Amino acid sequence: MGSLDLDTRLAGDAERACATLSPDWRIWGPNGGYVAAIALRAAGRASAFSRPASFACHFLGVGAFDVADVEATSLRRGRNAESLHVVLAQGGRPFLDARVWSTDASTGLEHDFAAAPAVPSPASLRPFDELYADEPRRYPFWDNLEGRPTDWVPDAEWQPGAPSLRCWYRFRPDARFERDAFLDAGRALILIDTLSWPAACRAHREDENPWMAPSLDLAARFHRAPPYTEWLLVQASADVATEGLIGFHNRVWDEAGHLVASGGGSLLCRPKPASPA
Repeated sequence: MGSLDLDTRLAGDAERACATLSPDWRIWGPNGGYVAAIALRAAGRASAFSRPASFACHFLGVGAFDVADVEATSLRRGRNAESLHVVLAQGGRPFLDARVWSTDASTGLEHDFAAAPAVPSPASLRPFDELYADEPRRYPFWDNLEGRPTDWVPDAEWQPGAPSLRCWYRFRPDARFERDAFLDAGRALILIDTLSWPAACRAHREDENPWMAPSLDLAARFHRAPPYTEWLLVQASADVATEGLIGFHNRVWDEAGHLVASGGGSLLCRPKPASPA
């Protein structure tokens, strides 16, 4: 099991630092949301402001589970917001390029028309660890999360349907990070990125799906200041998959029914690698 805090820590100064990509966050390679969370935390170190407002990145390549150089540059700083540019690279080759807005704004227009999904509380649902107790994890990434699905059915009864899902997640071993708003917002960023592919797969049988689909890009808005509640509800949808691309839009809610973050991006379909003989 990994630790989001330890596995996104940066050594060096605020502008030029390094981080070690941990294999505990592997899915096909280093999980894209995890790599993005490193960039978000680097922006927090370099920013004059207290919390993230938005994040956008291109995944330029697949990082290795090794040390990565992290460079964070302030592009423009205003009275209440700052734009930052963050690049992660290995061997001089960038593999993530991100833009982050940070802020300390706290007053302005007030309204909230975001209606939370009507789902059971996490305490009333069974965890994946129990539902699939006899099945080993395919990827170590999932050991870092406790998931409780809102609409689980046994595999024998499952049928393809709409490419969407709603599931509660809590990070482990540490569920939230009260002292670092950028690190805590990284929890939502990881969920927005990661649940895109599982949502898309809801429309297809696994044994009839020859594809994998890494992220091309990721964008997120942080509607409320972290820290967020321990349990976060992901509402993920990938409504259109065609001509090699999958578009997704995901929302993250807290336990009180507040929309804390939302975002989306694009996945690029690639053939699954052949299984070893």
